[in-house]
Amino acid sequence: MYRKLFIALLITILLAPAFLFAGGTKEGSNEVVIYTALEEDETSDYLALAEKELPDLDIKWVRYSTGELAAKLIAEKNNPQADLVWGTAVTVLANMNDLFEPYKPEGWNALPAEFKDPNGYWTAIDMYVAAFCVNTDRLAKKGLEIPRSWEDLTKPEYAGEIIMPNPGSSGTGYLQVSSVLLWKGIKDGSEEGWDFLGKLHKNIVEYTNSGSAPAKIASTGEISIGASFGYRVAKQIDSGYPVEIVFPEEGSGYELEANALLKGARNPENAKTFLDWAISKNAMAEYSKYKIMVTLPGVNSKSEIPMPAASEVKLFDMDFVWTAANKTELVEKWTSLFQNKTIAK
Repeated sequence: MYRKLFIALLITILLAPAFLFAGGTKEGSNEVVIYTALEEDETSDYLALAEKELPDLDIKWVRYSTGELAAKLIAEKNNPQADLVWGTAVTVLANMNDLFEPYKPEGWNALPAEFKDPNGYWTAIDMYVAAFCVNTDRLAKKGLEIPRSWEDLTKPEYAGEIIMPNPGSSGTGYLQVSSVLLWKGIKDGSEEGWDFLGKLHKNIVEYTNSGSAPAKIASTGEISIGASFGYRVAKQIDSGYPVEIVFPEEGSGYELEANALLKGARNPENAKTFLDWAISKNAMAEYSKYKIMVTLPGVNSKSEIPMPAASEVKLFDMDFVWTAANKTELVEKWTSLFQNKTIAK
């Protein structure tokens, strides 16, 4: 099921060094090894709290993009090198139950049913939302208006001015593609979504392997519009770049980031200790500084960067069960139609 989707990523990952860990190594047997797709800057803040509250754990971690992480897990299925997954797209995890051990962390019952697998294979911690990163300086120089919708992006004046992530390697890319397809009625048999993506493709310069790359590239002025996600765009604004965050008028796709315990983990008890902490109120409060929404009721977003509340953004109706079940088929079709512009950024 996974082979075609991840073959190119597997080749790259298997030739790369196994680990690029952040942090030092402590003596003792309290090691826990984590794979994550969370952004590095936010992860370092989360782990500063984790190390304070879990002083007996020797936490090692490595960050991959969503598709790379999934390929890594598949490649290591019979000899896991990590103990758990932390903060990865649920549309990936929901397809991979055979790689995970069911575990319901302490506090699991407090999370609403829509944010967790009923058998405990995965537990979501937060939501991230698709957004456009628009370089206002570049658009002004070109005499172009700021696009406010998905439909705007298909206008001929934006040809060569858009970059977005590849859905095969990027969770952000997949949520953008799948949300457009759902918006256009694919579950009812409509091909309108594919037609729309074809029109959009004509205006796109390149597809990146990373969901944050389009925002970073647009921020530098290399391109006018990067289809990315809300946190990364807000972070670029906070860093002083001449960009604006745009949530499209039709709606924005969104994704849940979730955790899971790996089957065959070398340090399962340490992994469970971390997974318990990862849905604690203190951890959720830390996530809320970066996320538009966290999954623990009563913990509201306290973003320290310019992010709107979830209630202020029009969201597409997502179906995570459907998008997870159909991911391989949708990505293979997208690849057959649009892969020729992909770059490794």
